[in-house]
Amino acid sequence: MGKPTGFMEFKRVEAVYRPINERVSDYNELTLPTDLETVTIQSARCMDCGVSFCHAGVLVEGTSIGCPLGNLVPEINDLVYHGDIEGAYDRMSRTHPFPEFTSRVCPALCEGSCTLGEHELPVTIKNIERYVIDYMLQNGKVRSRLPRVRTGKRVAVVGSGPSGLACADMLNHLGNDVTVFERADRAGGLLLYGIPNMKLDKSLVENRIRIMTEENVKFVLNSEVGHDVPVSRMLNDFDAIVLCCGSTNERRLSVPGSGMEGVHTAIEFLSAATKRLLGVETRFDPTLDAKGKRVVVVGGGDTGTDCVGTAIRQGAAGVVQLEIMPRPSETRADNNPWPLWPKILRTDYGQQEACELFGEDPRKYLTTVKEIKGNGETVESVLVVEVEWMNDGGGMAPRQISGTEAEIPADLVLSAMGFTGPERTLIEQMQLEIDTRGNVRASDDDYKSSLLTVFAAGDMRRGPSLVVWALQEGRRAAVACDTFLNASHMNKESA
Repeated sequence: MGKPTGFMEFKRVEAVYRPINERVSDYNELTLPTDLETVTIQSARCMDCGVSFCHAGVLVEGTSIGCPLGNLVPEINDLVYHGDIEGAYDRMSRTHPFPEFTSRVCPALCEGSCTLGEHELPVTIKNIERYVIDYMLQNGKVRSRLPRVRTGKRVAVVGSGPSGLACADMLNHLGNDVTVFERADRAGGLLLYGIPNMKLDKSLVENRIRIMTEENVKFVLNSEVGHDVPVSRMLNDFDAIVLCCGSTNERRLSVPGSGMEGVHTAIEFLSAATKRLLGVETRFDPTLDAKGKRVVVVGGGDTGTDCVGTAIRQGAAGVVQLEIMPRPSETRADNNPWPLWPKILRTDYGQQEACELFGEDPRKYLTTVKEIKGNGETVESVLVVEVEWMNDGGGMAPRQISGTEAEIPADLVLSAMGFTGPERTLIEQMQLEIDTRGNVRASDDDYKSSLLTVFAAGDMRRGPSLVVWALQEGRRAAVACDTFLNASHMNKESA
């Protein structure tokens, strides 16, 4: 423990955001770098608990407790306090493949379960992690590492999102020859095209792909397995396949008028914005441009916030964000005690920017879309209605309240209502068993699908979740796949 009394002496210092009027004019990262002195003092607040919940990585009552990756947080904090940044990175790397991603996009489940957070503000674990990885990157100390031994086994990873990259990284370091198939023009999945640049600079994703390529991970782009690449060829050419295709079926609006021009999904909008920023999209769809438009975002989660922030940067005339759930409490409810993830009101960067630019919080709680109105071709407004949550006998469900209808002017409507599961084409071609939610059926123990040499990980297996859970899934599936390949090899030798 770096400083036994640190948690009593020092107050939490948050990451510093760039001024709103400056940051909304570009897509550069939201926060400013933290200096070593601040990080050292903040790491001194870590209590080095006898039983640390910050790295528990378990689910209780459907809520996360601690980091799913099992990061050795107290040890990392202690090393940072003593100025050993390289040692902290080495300790971090034992459990975490890509801290440059989570230190920017993770909601910090670790902080939600920090013991200090039971009676004080928690340790700034996420910001400390970011300082460590940024220091290492800026000083050229994150280098490619080749495995000492190659197994001769060939493994295909389908999908290059967070679970796919984590899986490929682990499989490669275990000595397998890994090929990643990605249907998009660049690797990275939602890290590249689903999360805006101001939250995760795309140079970080591209740098990690470069490092993995140097480590001999092969990336095959513009290649959709089951379409461009036959499943039969995959099964013949590889000793094992790990499916990390994500949960990419977006939940779309299905109300009258939802087929009109100007109604899009969040990923259509965010992906197009990033492609234009990177110069990938040469002919930009004008219906996906928020400039001068009144934007309605349907959905109150992180993706909805990203739509708000992106629309503002494109020059939206105004933004309204609809949330079907009630407004969260500003403090923990009695049924949400520490160390469960605190379900409290958070005003993220997009809402902060909307408040500053438009004079009010864009969120409207307990509200849903009843109809989208227009001239028959393009959207002109959204008819909304308030809801109340009632127990219908099978659980809580929203019920529209008659007489509460209101019309909101709109030129662009974005549905950010989450995902319903993985796409079915590849699943059906491989004839894989699915669970009741439509995800690939594979156990937590071995990640095996119903097809002998095929494994599944990430959102495709467990359903839509956070980047940090996808990373954990990818790593565990890689270990399970490697264990299977080793066992198969031993069985063949003994025979």
